[in-house]
Amino acid sequence: KEVVVSGKIVKYNSGILDRNWAHLRDGSGSAKDGSDDLTVILKDESAVGQVVTVRGKVVLDKDLGGMYKFPVALEDAVLVK
Repeated sequence: KEVVVSGKIVKYNSGILDRNWAHLRDGSGSAKDGSDDLTVILKDESAVGQVVTVRGKVVLDKDLGGMYKFPVALEDAVLVK
């Protein structure tokens, strides 16, 4: 399902597997159980500290192998202008 979410980028890695990886926080969820952080996989450039709105597909249990597993992620995301 495609969704639109807004939040502040708290972590950002560019150019990994030809995509950029951002971690958004919008004030919901809990830091204690890690539900306050949404991984967003996008082609657009961004930076830590930016407040952005993104649109993308929700994917569950994204497993890239090794220790890179995400219970929920937003894939093929684009910045909404």
